Amino acid sequence: MATPETRSPKSLRHSYKRNLKERSIEMLLFLAAFFSVFITFAIIYLLISESFIFFEHVSIWEFLTDTQWTPLFDDAHYGILPLVSGTVVSSLVALVIALPFGTIIAIYLSEFAPFAVREIAKPFLELLGGIPTVVYGYFALLFVTPLLQTLLPELPGFSLLSAGLVMGIMIIPYVSSMTEDAMRSVPMHLREGSYAIGATRFQTAVKVVMPASLSGIAAAYILGISRAVGETMVVAIAAGMQPNLVWNPMEPAATITTYIVQVSLGDLPHGSIGYQTIFAAGLTLLLLTLVFNILGHLLRKRYREIY
Repeated sequence: MATPETRSPKSLRHSYKRNLKERSIEMLLFLAAFFSVFITFAIIYLLISESFIFFEHVSIWEFLTDTQWTPLFDDAHYGILPLVSGTVVSSLVALVIALPFGTIIAIYLSEFAPFAVREIAKPFLELLGGIPTVVYGYFALLFVTPLLQTLLPELPGFSLLSAGLVMGIMIIPYVSSMTEDAMRSVPMHLREGSYAIGATRFQTAVKVVMPASLSGIAAAYILGISRAVGETMVVAIAAGMQPNLVWNPMEPAATITTYIVQVSLGDLPHGSIGYQTIFAAGLTLLLLTLVFNILGHLLRKRYREIY
């Protein structure tokens, strides 16, 4: 066996270059990972530090319990509940559409669709997910809302129902794609065992494949929830941007993201209490998303199965 003393200078140079290259690649990968973590902590630090300035003027109790959100008026109120209610209602409407339809599409593509159909449908789903959200917003305002008004004449021109339905359509590709990938990763021998005892394809899909891929399906659902909570342009265009404390999807309302867009247009001076509200609202949105992601992580950890 050759030792460093017995190696030729050429071999030593080659070994040194290889080790240097490996260490450079390792350092590059570390910096990439560190950069993503740094950006996350920088965003959290920004929101918390700016929110502290806001809460020096407004009590947390008022922020969480007041039922009016009028920070831009002379008689200012800083209750976040109207924005939270609009965010929750629009997200629920979207998830009622996205989760069942996305799951059904995933089951069909994974277990029933012929190869040719799957190869055609999958790119179209991905194309649907790549359409700009502002286009979805105008689709909701100019097509879905008039269509709903023919069925519900009392529906106003702006509503959470229209925005939520289009948000659900927009989220379907995310849910169906991730769910289908999770189902297709289930080993084939589980399906073959189910067929061997007389189960149908539908029974196999629902009682064998879905439980085995529950971890991936939960991840798809959590992504869909986070996508609905953080959506901006659809609700900004179609929901009315009126901060009303309503739980009826047929009413206009505002969400946390739409208010942030409204204030960020530059009408308020930087550093004013009205301007600082966007950081408190952003921190609330971050905490909502964080709760959903933690629940998703716990659910995946609870139901993860290794084959």
